[in-house]
Amino acid sequence: MTPSPASAHALDGGPLERRLAAVVGDRTAAAFDRGLGLRTVGDLLSHYPRRYARRGELTALASLVVGEDVTIVAEVRKVNERVMRQRKGSILEVEVTDGSGILSLTFFNQAWRSQQLKPGVRGMFAGKVGDYRGQRQLAHPDYELFEADDPRADALRAGGAEAKSWAEQPVPVYPATSTLPTWKIQQAVEVVLDSLPRLDDPVPDAVRRERGLVDFAQALELVHRPEKDRDWRAARDALRFQEAFVLQSALLRQRAARRAEAADPRHPGKLLAEFDAALPFQLTGDQRLVGEEIERDLASDAPMNRLVQGEVGSGKTLVALRAMLTVVDSGGQAVLLAPTEVLAAQHLRSITRSLGPDLAARLRPTLVTGQLTAAERRKALLAVASGGASIAVGTHALLGDNVSFADLGLVVVDEQHRFGVDQREALRLKGRSPHVLVLTATPIPRTVAMTVFGDLDISTISELPAGRTPISSFVVGLTDHPGWERRIWERMSEELAQGRQAFVVCPAIDAKTPDPDLAPAPDDEPAAAPAEGAGPPPPIAAVLTVVEEVRRNPLLAGRRVEALHGRMSADEKDAVMRAFAAGDIDVIVATTVIEVGVDVPNASTMVVLDADRFGVSQLHQLRGRVGRGGVPGLCLFVTHAAPETLARERVDAVAATLDGFELANVDLELRREGDVLGSAQSGGRSSLRLLRVAKDGDLIGDAREAAAGVLDDDPTLAQHPALAAALARRLDEAEAAFLAKG
Repeated sequence: MTPSPASAHALDGGPLERRLAAVVGDRTAAAFDRGLGLRTVGDLLSHYPRRYARRGELTALASLVVGEDVTIVAEVRKVNERVMRQRKGSILEVEVTDGSGILSLTFFNQAWRSQQLKPGVRGMFAGKVGDYRGQRQLAHPDYELFEADDPRADALRAGGAEAKSWAEQPVPVYPATSTLPTWKIQQAVEVVLDSLPRLDDPVPDAVRRERGLVDFAQALELVHRPEKDRDWRAARDALRFQEAFVLQSALLRQRAARRAEAADPRHPGKLLAEFDAALPFQLTGDQRLVGEEIERDLASDAPMNRLVQGEVGSGKTLVALRAMLTVVDSGGQAVLLAPTEVLAAQHLRSITRSLGPDLAARLRPTLVTGQLTAAERRKALLAVASGGASIAVGTHALLGDNVSFADLGLVVVDEQHRFGVDQREALRLKGRSPHVLVLTATPIPRTVAMTVFGDLDISTISELPAGRTPISSFVVGLTDHPGWERRIWERMSEELAQGRQAFVVCPAIDAKTPDPDLAPAPDDEPAAAPAEGAGPPPPIAAVLTVVEEVRRNPLLAGRRVEALHGRMSADEKDAVMRAFAAGDIDVIVATTVIEVGVDVPNASTMVVLDADRFGVSQLHQLRGRVGRGGVPGLCLFVTHAAPETLARERVDAVAATLDGFELANVDLELRREGDVLGSAQSGGRSSLRLLRVAKDGDLIGDAREAAAGVLDDDPTLAQHPALAAALARRLDEAEAAFLAKG
């Protein structure tokens, strides 16, 4: 995870806000800015080591044992770079000797190291001994090279106390790039640490002492320059708590500030009563409970700021529509912001259908998207601005400066994770402290809720409406069962023969579309050495290729198959979805454009190709598109991921349960931290450095309680200037948007 260049996170100000160039020089500072986005002293010092290497005892080459962690002192003898035959990339092979034996050092796709590892250069090399075709080797070893006149070369070769100390000292390994290897980062950090004056701690002394934590300045020293393992462990404990404490302080202050705003109370009236009386079914218990919570919020003179999380198909939109009617009953307007034109158009149709012809005519639900014609757009904007349209539904087009409301009383944001927080805030500012309701079908673990949505009240709908049929999920592992591929299409054909419909989902539109899952591993965390004899991986499933393959498949002869993806115009996408909903299309081959909101009761089958390229929550969302009517749902997760790999584990986890809340916790355990929180949550990259919401729930809760105590006693933080300064820096433009979600 690379830090946001805009702030030094919770690091204290003053010296830490100095430009890096003033300490390490213009050239080095430019490299850090370009490669890692680090611009200040605080940015660099919050770029914490990702792990600490163990060098092991110094070992002679003649006595190396395969599987052991070793450190050797040796001289580079030969360097050779060769291109891999079966895979893209190259291998750099470096032969070293200590006079008693020869060892091979291997680096994959890191040819730049040949500029350092030249014949005649001596240094210390640390790593785990492997074996390749009978020859001992170190793959991607850590190393430190000696200058020509470095006296350590002979001293370390001879052994003794200095050699033992060097071998046992923890070695920081930083998130790095090919141009900024970990050792270069470590050198810069040392220069910066040596230039620092004493730093104030944002965590009050009493809070820190109660928990036995080292102070801020000592923590920075120990995390970057530990002598023993206990040093960096103590440092991380202190820095992790500080991170949680400052974050929770910011969220709690924002929560208090939002509640101090004045909002117009909204009470239910005849419209909601008329709507409820016409419902052809009973609300579920969860829908009633959450509806009562929202009703109490809307009746308050402080703006509602509530997140409703619910399982796929649990009826969140109905709950939101009832809230809209409550606001309209009081003379206000409501707006629903959706992430795509397809979903916005579907929401409009669903709301219109749910209201019935009489209510719909009176409330005039109006669509506002970027794909409207000029005449349609003028008409829609006039209806919204005049108050003629009580309910507006749209996409990012609603955020434009030319969109205004007569009396915006409620903002509903559907699938909040698909929007940047600044976009949600832009819509909120179009009213006078309107109430805000955020919907998500991605269940949120408690620790994520505290960390990302700590300024929101949270409601949960876990009960599914009556009539929803269970979905059967299966993993089709083509690596271990290549013969199963034909059965995928046989099974789909059987479902279609019963008059049902199907989705096929691909991770790409065409073969050229880049896939983030294929990004190379960072240089300091190399992937396992590829087996040269292995064949190339199969191409990524792409919509434009797969749609033709499905049409040609003899098992599906005569079936109507169409594509749906993000490069199509809004009208084209809407036409396909309308035809599918009407039963005029049998199979849609799509990207994740159908991930949320698509509701076709007759769709029974979902085939997800290259399922390992999707996240846990995404797979769960996709599966929720089937089984929505009276017919059982079938979901086939097709993958080439080998058993017992992390990619396969994700797919297996989704197939094993339909419980989205259970999967949310699995997702938290399996995914990288930045992926869990998502870039949209902070307006940039995840702002967390050391906190791990999968593991630090108790710590986050403790920090929130401590922060609440400090703010209760000192709301203006007059007695805590270091904390006030940390919060002020955190609330730069992007972070302020993050904390003011709406």
